[in-house]
Amino acid sequence: MAGDLHDRALGFGDDEVEAVSRLLLSVFGESMHMDSTYVDWCYRRNPVGTAVGRNAWDGERLAAHYVTIPVRARLFGEEARGVLSLHTATHPDYQGRGLFTRLAEATYRDAREAGYDFVVGVANASSTPGFLRKLDFQLVAPLDVRIGLGAPAPGRSDPDAAFERVWSESELGWRLACPAREYRRTAGAGGVTVYAPTDRYGIWVEVASRPAAECRPGSPLAKLEPLGLRNPLRLWMGLDRTREWTGQPWIRLPDAAKPSPLNLIYRDLKQPGRTLDPARVRFAAIDFDAY
Repeated sequence: MAGDLHDRALGFGDDEVEAVSRLLLSVFGESMHMDSTYVDWCYRRNPVGTAVGRNAWDGERLAAHYVTIPVRARLFGEEARGVLSLHTATHPDYQGRGLFTRLAEATYRDAREAGYDFVVGVANASSTPGFLRKLDFQLVAPLDVRIGLGAPAPGRSDPDAAFERVWSESELGWRLACPAREYRRTAGAGGVTVYAPTDRYGIWVEVASRPAAECRPGSPLAKLEPLGLRNPLRLWMGLDRTREWTGQPWIRLPDAAKPSPLNLIYRDLKQPGRTLDPARVRFAAIDFDAY
């Protein structure tokens, strides 16, 4: 039987990393690759800062877990630090007790007190209503998903963007060192494109499009192996009004064809109630954890 639960801020000792990994694997399955190596990389090695999260314990047993990781973004014209909502997991013995909402609210309080300005995340169709109704998130927009052949034209600079992730070289190197993924690159006149394999054979997803200047010798991009495939079927997901699709062999994937439509959600911690205009958001696969 479940005893009295107590919550505490996420710890970073090896024992707690192992406990979190065991819970994530038990909830999401071995195929998600959330072993202790992944948790260590994600929670402890991020150059922007260690993870911000909460655990609920029943004695020595981890009952529930919620985590966010620090990110940097250009927000309404200024650089800001926020957190990206990532994993939530509740052991089956403790479900139905409101632990997710409890841990999430405590995490956002901790993040705000630590000086973080916002929470951003990508929620699937089943989890979106809980974020909106119980945690006061804004549904910014469903992510656009397109599939096609050939490299699409890269996005352009958008100085009027209200939200756009910012990536230093060290942050990009950390992101591309994800132990659960294997990235490849292509290079052309438009810059360097990073790809990851999907669970559909022969389909590669565009993770990021970066300026050619960032692929100098020794850089994280230069260390990636070339894609090496002549013309794979490619996938793109995100929000970016500067991407040009007209006249290219790409089609928008309808919701019915998606395994689960993904929604960009946002909550402002600095100015509660402030929202994002989806037409002024730039967001790509590299900016969250799907690939």
